[in-house]
Amino acid sequence: MTTIAPGIHATALTKSYGPLRVLDGIDLTVPRGSVLALLGPNGAGKTTTVRLLATLTAPDSGTARVAGHDVTTERARVRERISLAGQFAAVDELRTGAETLRMMGRLGGLSAPLARARAAELLDRFGLTEAAGRTAKTYSGGMRRRLDLAASLVTRPEVLFLDEPTNGLDPRSRQELWDLVRELRADGTTVLLTTQYLEEADRLADRVALLADGRIAAEGTPAELKSRVAGHRLDLTLADRSAYDALAPRAVHLVPDELTLGLPTDGSAAHVRALLDEIDPDRTAVDRFTLRTATLDDVFLTLTGAAP
Repeated sequence: MTTIAPGIHATALTKSYGPLRVLDGIDLTVPRGSVLALLGPNGAGKTTTVRLLATLTAPDSGTARVAGHDVTTERARVRERISLAGQFAAVDELRTGAETLRMMGRLGGLSAPLARARAAELLDRFGLTEAAGRTAKTYSGGMRRRLDLAASLVTRPEVLFLDEPTNGLDPRSRQELWDLVRELRADGTTVLLTTQYLEEADRLADRVALLADGRIAAEGTPAELKSRVAGHRLDLTLADRSAYDALAPRAVHLVPDELTLGLPTDGSAAHVRALLDEIDPDRTAVDRFTLRTATLDDVFLTLTGAAP
């Protein structure tokens, strides 16, 4: 029986810039045809991880294989099989949208007719058909971002790296990108994305890895990670600052300006009653409460001690 290699497999990757240790021995495995969301606070090492896996920089130690090839010794083979959309749109401002996509198709080995057809398909998909004949320097920031994303998909890569792909996109364009990622996964493309939008990870990712201080703090499905902090959360609005401060150390969600915080609960009526009786026996500390399902925000605060 033939074993199919993961789309991405990294072991003990490290990377430092001078005295700053950015990655401190991370392990990642992303099965082919699945989506991994890499989340973490700013400066946690998300973009550095993407750059290492996309062969843009070399690790100090550790190994990684992407699409079955070593990122250090087989860089050319890796690059033939991947595509990358970085945090910031990188397009030639003097080319039109159509020219950019046709050029990417030709560079990727498509014939001229196929490159034209693929460019037209992507221009339509990303809402750029009307602007196809205009130079990119006339595009808005959101349009440039959409063009950059389209360019990364011209040749249908085996592995796609998306570094905060929906930054600068309006809600409709963001939803369209989500739909496209789902289609790519269904077609067998492996996707690694970094994002600041926790809803994005929740909706798209088969698995989520939380990166903090250069290490993987936790990894699992969104549901598994949320179950680690609690299946549900009881949000309380407190009557005064002293009541808020007394409960803050137990909270998995904090909104100081509104004297609101969230406590973990299993969601059952019995546990909610017991929790309220424990924290507010005199029924004077809590103004109101709401029961809600735990989110990846709660996971972040609990497992990494920081917001993403």
